Amino acid sequence: MQASSNLRGIVAMLLAVGLFSLMDGGLKHLSGHYPPMQVAALRALSGVPLVTAWVLATGAAAGLLKVRWGLHLLRAALSIMMLSSFAFALKGMPLTSAYSIFFVAPLLITALSVPMLGETVGPRRWAAIGVGLLGVLVVLRPTGEGVFGWAGLAVVVAATGYALSAIMVRVMHRTDSAQSMVFWMLVMTAVGAGLLAWPGWVPLRMADAWVIAGVGVTGFLGQVAITEAFRAGEASVVAPFEYSALAWGLGLDLLIWQALPDGWTFFGAGIIVASGLYMVHRERVRARRPTG
Repeated sequence: MQASSNLRGIVAMLLAVGLFSLMDGGLKHLSGHYPPMQVAALRALSGVPLVTAWVLATGAAAGLLKVRWGLHLLRAALSIMMLSSFAFALKGMPLTSAYSIFFVAPLLITALSVPMLGETVGPRRWAAIGVGLLGVLVVLRPTGEGVFGWAGLAVVVAATGYALSAIMVRVMHRTDSAQSMVFWMLVMTAVGAGLLAWPGWVPLRMADAWVIAGVGVTGFLGQVAITEAFRAGEASVVAPFEYSALAWGLGLDLLIWQALPDGWTFFGAGIIVASGLYMVHRERVRARRPTG
């Protein structure tokens, strides 16, 4: 029974990663024509109608106002920072390079869980975090040969924002529904990023309408799929398949932009992924015994 559930979870995770990668491809396209803050606003705006329909269909509308507003506002600010930084980075680097750096986010979540949630992280996991950060340096290569620069640093900022947001979800889910967290994050991000982008707003091109719609649809369906993945399968079994995004990024880079990162980028990505997989292994060990 568990094996069957894990298989469903793996399939759902692979689907989610594919959908999110297509969404990121759309964001990369939009980042070539619009300012980063406007791209962040468009990402949120395109998802609001679908999420609103989901909230109404699940009968969760009544609970939308019974939330901790301060935490939702803070999470929306992190979302704006993350999306605008990621959009800025995608304009100047391949998806594969951006994903290689962004994969440090799970390691940051573990590290931040100590001061923010009071969780215990053992020496082996701290070592894995350190190795993963070294992998980021390999990808960035501050000597100037890698992607070090504003684009590379923007991905680090985006990954940090994502990690902080994930920590907040762990706190907020104790009182707030999943529907309220997704709904208010998108609505507040749309309003906040829209206001910040308004002074430099670039008129939308009709040719980009399908891309914007696609970003909304793939983002929403990806969220549904990843929720199903973790609902159906064990987290320690399902989570490693998030790294399949590298294959998607590589395929989209080659197919659409004819771009290919160098060997050092793949080497650094391998270090980061290996560190993340080891963290997943340690989480599974901790699930069996209380020591980290």
